[in-house]
Amino acid sequence: MTAAIHELMDFDEVLEKFDPVMGLEVHVELATETKMFSTSSAHFGAEPNSNVDPVSLGLPGALPVVNAKGVEWAIKIGLALNCTIAESSRFARKNYFYPDQPKGYQISQYDEPIAYNGYLDIVLDDGTEWRVEIERSHMEEDTGKLTHVGGQSGRIHGATTSLVDCNRAGVPLIEIVTKPIEGAGARAPEIARAYVTALRELVAALGVSDARMDQGSMRVDSNLSLRPIGQEEFGTRTETKNINSLKSVEQAVRYEMMRQAAAIVNGEEIVQETRHYQELDGSTRKGRPKESAEDYRYFNDPDLPPVIAPKEWVEEIRATLPELPWIRRARIQAEWGLGDAEMRDLVNVGALNAIIDTVEEGATPDEARAWWGNYIAAKARETDTELSAMPITPAHVARVIALVKEGKLTTKLGRQAVDGVLAGEGDVDEVIAARGLEVVRDDGAIEAAVDEALAANPGIVEKYRAGNTKVTGAIVGAVMKATRGKADPAQVNKLIAEKLA
Repeated sequence: MTAAIHELMDFDEVLEKFDPVMGLEVHVELATETKMFSTSSAHFGAEPNSNVDPVSLGLPGALPVVNAKGVEWAIKIGLALNCTIAESSRFARKNYFYPDQPKGYQISQYDEPIAYNGYLDIVLDDGTEWRVEIERSHMEEDTGKLTHVGGQSGRIHGATTSLVDCNRAGVPLIEIVTKPIEGAGARAPEIARAYVTALRELVAALGVSDARMDQGSMRVDSNLSLRPIGQEEFGTRTETKNINSLKSVEQAVRYEMMRQAAAIVNGEEIVQETRHYQELDGSTRKGRPKESAEDYRYFNDPDLPPVIAPKEWVEEIRATLPELPWIRRARIQAEWGLGDAEMRDLVNVGALNAIIDTVEEGATPDEARAWWGNYIAAKARETDTELSAMPITPAHVARVIALVKEGKLTTKLGRQAVDGVLAGEGDVDEVIAARGLEVVRDDGAIEAAVDEALAANPGIVEKYRAGNTKVTGAIVGAVMKATRGKADPAQVNKLIAEKLA
């Protein structure tokens, strides 16, 4: 079943008629060893239904126990978002039924969240700063996962079978909810992307989550409504669920603005509903009617006591906060002498943290930028993979850089070593050994290749001896081809010069 095709209004025309109001709900899975209310492993990637226990399966008589590390990390996130930390907060049961929620309810926080009234300052593409107000950041448990089989879209529509995996059920989750974002106008889609980018960078820096959107450890729900220019009352909102990439967050907001505007102008009623983002064409498709909080029937969980966070403990946690990403970025920019545009490019491509870590492994900033910002970033684009998700570490890249500097690899061979690591062939030295990539140091073999190339190109030799010393590139190329790129270019150039002198 394909997504319905909606009439869209031109984006500029939307802005002439309507003012967008946006809200973002970001769900962050915490990287704790165990689940939020039980001792089952919370690690990603295990065999389906292997990380389960009586609590996460909702078996009768099984009682939850709060994960202390999950509470600590929830406070850490709240502090980093400039929130007020509640001295006492409560867990509630959010009652609704999904096949991947075995208990028939989700343990969450409702009217007493652990953190509230915060903000996150973000920087847009042109350097403009924008403050996103945070309403609340609360603890809850994740649901399981449904895999729909037999359809074309991977969703339940058209599927013949649905498989339930409860491994994720009970994994610690933090939901961060913004206050309504007003006055954004044309920049609403950009603000959505920049906010999620900054938030992802923040939780990764805190060490509380890997923030892998491609694996679902960070997911975004975007709420959007339109109101006619000059009107104070908000319009009816829709909620686009489970968006899993930065590009998709921006596109989903933009699409909903154009879809809702066209519908309103055509006299259609905007229905409060959930919608699903379609990766193939950047559209959204109707889901189910959106419930209000009252529809969920929240009530305090009788099995869990209040969470008490004394001020002394909160201050101890505050003292453990690392250098926050924007402070680190400003320091690095000054130390490396980068312009604002250069820094934004590194941040936008997702390369900055990898570059910093590669420098800490021994590379220079310029060397690290060249590899991450060019070759590895190009490989990420080829596979439509986020740079942070590429299967190569800063230590790997620093090792390649060191070997190139030592003359044991050429840049070309270094790229082949990187390719091998990306292909899962091992670490850098294992790939070099398996592929036989190390630079050839046999003077006799290189000299023979140079002699052969000179003999095959008498015209170039003649031009060189006539004074045109720039023509030797073809000779170097022939030698590199003969040695499969393993000769040291400096050594080759030296031998050519000696033989033509």
